[in-house]
Amino acid sequence: MLDSTKPGLRPRIAPAGLMFLAITSIGWGFNWPVTKFLLAELPPLTLRGVTGVLGAALLAALALVRGDSLKVASEIWPRLVVAAILNVTGWMVLMGLALLWLPASEAALIAYTMPVWAALIAWPVLGERPTVLRTIALVMAFAGLASIMGGNGFAASEEKLPGIIMALAGAAGFALGTVLLKKYPIKLPPITAAAWQIGLGCLPVAIAGLALETSHLDLVTPIGWALLVYSTVVQFCIAYVSWFAALSRLPASVAAIGTMAVPVIGVVASAIALHEPLGAGQIAALIFTLAAVLLATR
Repeated sequence: MLDSTKPGLRPRIAPAGLMFLAITSIGWGFNWPVTKFLLAELPPLTLRGVTGVLGAALLAALALVRGDSLKVASEIWPRLVVAAILNVTGWMVLMGLALLWLPASEAALIAYTMPVWAALIAWPVLGERPTVLRTIALVMAFAGLASIMGGNGFAASEEKLPGIIMALAGAAGFALGTVLLKKYPIKLPPITAAAWQIGLGCLPVAIAGLALETSHLDLVTPIGWALLVYSTVVQFCIAYVSWFAALSRLPASVAAIGTMAVPVIGVVASAIALHEPLGAGQIAALIFTLAAVLLATR
């Protein structure tokens, strides 16, 4: 297998990596309407932080059942902490705060500029030169995401500037974390690595939420409790483990472009579950984005 870290060599696209990437995209895509529903019943930092800590605990228990060690060598800790901050803490906090200034659709659109930053960072850091097909894929993916906005327009006013900055910072941070994980892989069993990253990343978010926010668990509906289980098990356990598994098998830029299916899945799922609009713009976005993913993975 070719080494994707060496300039001039074309990285190999592993079928298993594409499968894990699809699982990640579906799990994270459905989590958009899930989170939107839950934010009406629980405050944002508590919701994201506590479910993440619980998810990490479940992953740690699964690792022990499988016979994997949770021990981390001293030289791995710095990589683990940096990955947790960039890929978990920063993403959750910045995207959650961005939603205070932005509609969810606009926040999602900015969030998934992440592949652009990943592709740009991967070129000098990993030597992954953008191919013509991958460049076309990026253009098509952003055409698809722009279609989500439809006739509503972007309307980036001064009032939205804080949200725009936070969403861009979260996207750039996640992209940097993605590339650094390829450059400096965390040599741990996949479930162990995911448990530590999610746990370290979500613990400060949970502490901040419990200290600063007020939760009324007695007001959480039965549907809310069921969706909390989804958010904990599917988003943090299944989807994050699949993401790390995909990242270990795919070039960073391909993995990043593949995640652009997430907001489209989120829009379609929101239309079905929350009765949000699903018109020509959303359908065009689905076509553009799926075509982009196919091009990126050739």
